[in-house]
Amino acid sequence: MKRIPMTVSASLNAPVAIVGGGPVGLMLALFLDRHGVSSVVFNLEEATRWHPKGSTHNSRTMEHYRRLGIAKAIRALGLPYDHPTDVAYFTRFNAWELARLRMPSEAEQAEIVARSVRTEQNFEPIHRANQMYVEQFLLQHARTRPGIVLRFGWRVGEFQEREGVLLQAERADGGASETWHCRYLVGCDGGQSHVRRTLGIRYQGHDKLDQAFIGGKMVSTHLRAPALYRDFLGERRAWQYWVVNPQIRTSAVALNGKDEFLFWTKLAKETDEPDDAVIARSVQLSAGADVPVQLLGHRAWTAGVALWAESFSNGSRIFLAGDAVHLFTPAGGFGMNTGIDGAANLAWKVAGVLQGWGGSRLLASFESERRPIAERNTVAARQLAKNVGDVKAPTNMEENSPGGETVRRAAGDFLSTFSEQFASIGVQLGVRYDGSPIVVEDGTPPPDDYLRYAPSGVPGGRAPHLWFEDGSGKRDSLFDRFGSGFTLLRLTRSAPDAGPAVAAAQARGVPLRVLDMADQDARDLYGRDLALIRPDQHICWRGNRLPEDCDALLARVTGH
Repeated sequence: MKRIPMTVSASLNAPVAIVGGGPVGLMLALFLDRHGVSSVVFNLEEATRWHPKGSTHNSRTMEHYRRLGIAKAIRALGLPYDHPTDVAYFTRFNAWELARLRMPSEAEQAEIVARSVRTEQNFEPIHRANQMYVEQFLLQHARTRPGIVLRFGWRVGEFQEREGVLLQAERADGGASETWHCRYLVGCDGGQSHVRRTLGIRYQGHDKLDQAFIGGKMVSTHLRAPALYRDFLGERRAWQYWVVNPQIRTSAVALNGKDEFLFWTKLAKETDEPDDAVIARSVQLSAGADVPVQLLGHRAWTAGVALWAESFSNGSRIFLAGDAVHLFTPAGGFGMNTGIDGAANLAWKVAGVLQGWGGSRLLASFESERRPIAERNTVAARQLAKNVGDVKAPTNMEENSPGGETVRRAAGDFLSTFSEQFASIGVQLGVRYDGSPIVVEDGTPPPDDYLRYAPSGVPGGRAPHLWFEDGSGKRDSLFDRFGSGFTLLRLTRSAPDAGPAVAAAQARGVPLRVLDMADQDARDLYGRDLALIRPDQHICWRGNRLPEDCDALLARVTGH
């Protein structure tokens, strides 16, 4: 890699450079694009990685996709429309079913949403589609956006702050090299982040979990096994299949609803490497039969980690997001979703500073708001992994006897309690930024609960949702009416005139939309006549009248 020369006649410029073209890096570029900010994305591989990872796009992530106009396209990816998304537990695929956590297919979810009450909060419900399908779509979509420059197949080497950030990049095959000058750099380059390590920022938290499964060194295998559906699972369809018996514990995630799966196995020793014969045998032991298996690829990982970075930036122009700042155990599917929510938080703040209306404290609030969420969500995922690992598998579990039946019933009763944990709607929608310097406190926030979500108008939380109907039976979402900047909601006919706020916003160059929606349901949800919504759809202020100094309010919420 060529070093950055001391003097550079820069020929390549972008407001923001993003290192890492996974889902978080691509979503950050798309969020910036929506806010009118161009970026360049560097990624070592020529294309997105074709190996299954997480399959959960939670409700908040689906809301973010909706904001970008791509939620419908992403819902077409993954399992067939009518495929159940149940979580099912077996002794083996050809034997006893211990428990089944019922979860609706995409078709059933669409019906539930269509019939939901006006104040339904989960209006973009969780979607199961493997990350490899969605990453490929995001890359294709990013290619349609002229404000996003893609450098896939490029390696970022040295970078340094110099009237912005100067970085050196070269093609991974050793061909061309380029020097880029950017105002900001964001490392979205994963757990082994080059950006984070260059900055000398370390992780903290919990680095492992010792238990029978979802603990220690694990292997994710992409495999094709048509016989599993044909012979065993065709009438017992689910999204995730767990096997628990005295001989083996494994899990398989349905990818396409036909023949492809993501299969987890635990290695016997930390020093072991994935072995085709061992993993194929694990599939057969899980099935209870010698099914033919085609192994398409492996990826080793460590289960039980709950790590977050000691800092989310260098304190100036270089930031970290996604796995570069938090590493999860995949139980619950929180990792990618937390990263995307963090990208949504960072994007509008970078846009505000670049466009001149964001103050000196705005970018600093990224860490103060998101670091507690990283700790909260990684620990929640680790706890779910511990619960799954606590399932007992006595030696008589597979006996066709009264003793075996008693053991299986006890295991099923225990497993049946996990239903809400796999949804974890409180983790999905309950993110709050209480105590943030750019949020004006007013009222007592609801208690943090991983399993339940309570909509609240108390500033700091996600704006409560509401459906609107046009008289023809068609619905549109309040979230679709929010602007890409700030939105001031006037929730009663007697709400004060928004003129002073509009004038203050115009004077500062702050993008502000006023939304008149005199509505009792909305007034009840928000608890005041007025509410100010940030570009990331979190409430930053509310009141029954505008403050005497609207300029001071806007200064506060934009980081001045």
